Amino acid sequence: MTTGRGTGLVLALASAAAFGTSGALAGSLIAVGWSPAAAVLVRVSLAALVLTVPAVLALRGRWHALRGSVRTILAYGLVAVAGAQLAYFYAVSHLSVGVALLLEYQGIVLVVAWAWLRHGRRPRPLMLAGAGLALVGLVLVLDVFGGVRLDGIGVLWGLAAAVGLAVYFVVASQSGDETRSENGAAVARAPVPPLVLSCAGLWIGAAGLALAAATGVLSVDATTAPVRLAGRSMSWLVPVLGLSLVAAALAYVVGTLGARLLGATLASFVGLTEVVFAVLFAWILLGQLPTPVQLVGGLVVVAGIAVVRADELRGARSSGATAVEGRRDELVAAEAPPA
Repeated sequence: MTTGRGTGLVLALASAAAFGTSGALAGSLIAVGWSPAAAVLVRVSLAALVLTVPAVLALRGRWHALRGSVRTILAYGLVAVAGAQLAYFYAVSHLSVGVALLLEYQGIVLVVAWAWLRHGRRPRPLMLAGAGLALVGLVLVLDVFGGVRLDGIGVLWGLAAAVGLAVYFVVASQSGDETRSENGAAVARAPVPPLVLSCAGLWIGAAGLALAAATGVLSVDATTAPVRLAGRSMSWLVPVLGLSLVAAALAYVVGTLGARLLGATLASFVGLTEVVFAVLFAWILLGQLPTPVQLVGGLVVVAGIAVVRADELRGARSSGATAVEGRRDELVAAEAPPA
């Protein structure tokens, strides 16, 4: 169990780092005339294409798993991929980037609420303290108060992006749908492999974004002008491939694996480090030096995640002790002489 959780943490951090490259890579394209929607549409479409062959190979003899998880895949593609990114773009059109991101990452609060309402996992004081620390750190990293710009419509779009983020972590952590047996009992289906879930979800997300572009909801503009990254001029293909292979294909697959090992709640908190990685990559690739406040905020985010992890470990030990005591009581009762 501990080894699995440790592996999950590594995978979740790797996913956050991969997602964190998207801001700098997309920023280099936007700086030469790409629209944000064009960058995301290419990113998602190429990632889906790259994952198709491996996903088909992973499904050999297991096509029933794909057919049995249609609802899960639709939710992942339409809400977690296309919906979240569309909502974020609209939020940014009304709000500063920092405020939009802060609203989107309220998705971790929704994940905690979902675990409470769906599974009765009421958040303990230590988890609430960790959540508070992580959110304070997020505010510092995003430097929200350096350019606050509020708008009611933008806030609603930001919260819609938060829903998409929450759906991503919930669906990624448990991707098996329930079906009904002949006697009406609920039967859990085997989860779709992470690679397959990511590929199918990205295809659906790409279709949704393409439809939005075709109907004029999104403005799609692109150019083949060279971009500037890490102080050098290079082909536009470099950030496009980085966005597709690293910030999408790798990020979604590894993130889904990590979420299954950690569970939705802890995975969502670890996902906050994406913002910290984004600041670091903006420094490395675009020369945008982080401020001391942002560096402190990154440390606070990590401290908050550590507190949430400590709460989880304490809860696991408590559950284990309760199980052992219950087993001991059963043995004593079994060995007691009859009255």
